[in-house]
Amino acid sequence: MLTKMQRDRKLMILTAIAAMAENYTIGLENRLPWHLPADLQHFKSITSGHPVIMGRKTYASIGRPLPNRTNIVITRDRAFKAPGCVVTNTIGDAISIAEQHTDDEAFVIGGAEIYQQMWSKIQRIYLTIIHHEFDGDAYFPTLMPGEWKETARERHAADVDNAFEYSFLTMERVHANMGKRKINMDDLVTLK
Repeated sequence: MLTKMQRDRKLMILTAIAAMAENYTIGLENRLPWHLPADLQHFKSITSGHPVIMGRKTYASIGRPLPNRTNIVITRDRAFKAPGCVVTNTIGDAISIAEQHTDDEAFVIGGAEIYQQMWSKIQRIYLTIIHHEFDGDAYFPTLMPGEWKETARERHAADVDNAFEYSFLTMERVHANMGKRKINMDDLVTLK
């Protein structure tokens, strides 16, 4: 039986945020294969003030805790230390720690292995699509039709600061059961 406080408590939403190329690439040699200042600003504005959950390699690529966020690092290395971050060894502990720091939304920020391990728990995605293909060794999870509904899209042309055309998408999980075919870029254009 739930207490009144448990019933009244708003459940935290677990959200993935990522930038990916049209071929699902999110990284190459533990770094972004592109420089897109507009995406970095978008990431900052959305995640600021919220817990962020990341793997050890993502933390290493950033090189420091992200300001104005509770930084939670998941690693198998029980001796790993990350000053200014909370380090844990399990997905469950990372989610529990995030819940202690927010009652609305926590962000999974990568990398590829962390997205895969937490995929079934993610309810929303903020996705930047860079309209270009890049070589990579890390990829965003496959998006399945019927699993996600696009709720917002902003398309932006390349400009003097941002060398590639890109789109900001917001997607909400529709069903827990996944489809049989991955969504390709043409599907993302028409997915509503």
